[in-house]
Amino acid sequence: MTPLSETDFKQNYQTHLKHLKLKGLQPKTVEAYARGIRRLGEYFDEQIHELSEAQLLEYFTDLLETHSWSSVKLDLYALKFFYTYVLHKPWPALNLIKPPKTQRLPDIVTVAEAGRLFAMTHTLSYRVFFFTLYSLGLRLGEGLRLTVADIDATRQRVHIRDAKGNKDRLVPLPAATLTCLRRFWQVHRNPVLLFPNRHGGLKSAHLATTPLDRGGVQETLRQVAQDCGLKKRLPRTAYVIVTPRI
Repeated sequence: MTPLSETDFKQNYQTHLKHLKLKGLQPKTVEAYARGIRRLGEYFDEQIHELSEAQLLEYFTDLLETHSWSSVKLDLYALKFFYTYVLHKPWPALNLIKPPKTQRLPDIVTVAEAGRLFAMTHTLSYRVFFFTLYSLGLRLGEGLRLTVADIDATRQRVHIRDAKGNKDRLVPLPAATLTCLRRFWQVHRNPVLLFPNRHGGLKSAHLATTPLDRGGVQETLRQVAQDCGLKKRLPRTAYVIVTPRI
């Protein structure tokens, strides 16, 4: 193997980032693929340009000891992407990894359980956010990206942009949700965002340019669920619950 310098690795990494952005991948995928290359670089002392099947076998075996199959797959796809678009080399281990096939049904939060969650959420922005996700049946990221322009009160629908698979979709807008969002907007009056961040409190929310922090939303949801005594497993990336009839 011809060793590469630290500068060579950094240049390749930057090229990797550029290709990720130009391929139109979702921000979360870009982040995951970038993290995968950083992790591989650290493991192999930045010498990842001529990896053998034996080296890959060792790496992914070690990774599976401390990470989920999801992380293993993401690092695998990241390295394949790196070899294809940065190194312009064939993938050296075509059938190295075959993750087990799983099909899990999400835990369903009932209307009564959702009501308890809302009642126990004392921060207004989080309470309205959770109610909106519940009533519209949205993933967490979809709710965070909502803007004022996405709400079509006349046609009673919401435009969900950049959903799973980079696709848009329209969902029905219940009257109760519209009323709730209107009241909340009267509090923060941000001209663009439905759920502006809380960095400066509600008094500065009208100036915010970014939505609520994803980590803060997830942590609050987990804490509220714990306070409610809710034993169901709540997803980290999506608030999967049945849409109520309201």
